[in-house]
Parts: sequence; structure tokens; C-alpha cells
Amino acid sequence: MSVSRRLLATALVATAAFGLAACGPDDSSDQGAGTASASAAPATGAPTTGAPASGTAKPAPSGKPTDGAPEGFCTSAPLPAGQKWVSVQKGTSATALVYKDTKDACGVDDVAHEPTGADRTAQFAPTVKGHLKSVVAAPKDVNAADLAKHINECIATPGNQKGFYPCSNGDYKIAVDASGKVTEMWERPSS
Repeated sequence: MSVSRRLLATALVATAAFGLAACGPDDSSDQGAGTASASAAPATGAPTTGAPASGTAKPAPSGKPTDGAPEGFCTSAPLPAGQKWVSVQKGTSATALVYKDTKDACGVDDVAHEPTGADRTAQFAPTVKGHLKSVVAAPKDVNAADLAKHINECIATPGNQKGFYPCSNGDYKIAVDASGKVTEMWERPSS
């Protein structure tokens, strides 16, 4: 028991020392602002990584890259098999989705999805589920008819905040079954 207490005490002292070192007198720039909460050890004595417990934190862009790498967020997280990001381009019916495939592009706040290639069409499965998300409204689950209504309103009036549901930028993650039918669709919120 005394060995584990010594290890815990050593970890707490080391964490405190790192936290104090980050607040040195030569830290006159804004770069040091806000680091105290990220480097403080939790009361449990467990080491901290600076990331939230959810594991969804994205690394912050750090000014101008010095190695010639693109700036911002440039690569999407891998998706499960049968899922992909698409950009809805044309009107959609309650039975079919018209979209373009996308490729990742660098974005300032998050990865961008740029439309690429020709228009594609996929049939909706009879039980398709739509998940609408917006930065100005609570998430909403919808059926195929309401999903098509939302998509068509947003194509007719991009940025519309007053229709059936507030519009985002047209990026959706879709799940496709073995027959190529869309079984589920998640709207990506954007401001």
C-alpha cells in the first residue's frame, strides 16, 4: 500500500510542477492563456491528457504551420463500413436521394467535405431514418417524406432558418445497405 501511495504522491508532485512551469514569468504572450485548466490534475490523482473525457476533441490549429503542412482540420475520422459523407445537390423525393460523393478538404473549425464527381442517385430504404441537426435548433428525427421536405427547402433557400427545420450546409453522412439503398442519414450541423 505504501508503494502505491508514493507513486500517487510522485504523480501529483510531477503534475503540479508541470502546471507551475507553464505559468513562468517569461510567458507574456497570449499563447499561455488558458493552459492552467488543461494542465491541472483532477482531484482523483489520475493523470490528465488535456482532452475531454468524451474523446471527441479535435486538436486546435496552431497558427501558421512551419513544415509546409496545410493549416486547419484536413482529415475526417474513419467511418464504419457502409457509411460515407455526401453533399446533396438537387431536389430529392421521398423515395430517392440525389447527391455527390465528397472528398476531405481543410477547414478552419472542422474538416470540410467538397463535392466531387457526377451526381449519383440512391433509393431510400422503406424504413429510412433521418437525423436533422442544426446549431440553432434541437436535433430532430424524421421519416423519408420529412427528410425530403427538409432537403428540398434547403436547396431552394440555402441558409433558411424559418422552414420545416433550419438548414445547414448540405453535408450528410449516409448509411447504405448491401443493395445500395440509403437506410439512415445524418445531417451535419453548420453555422
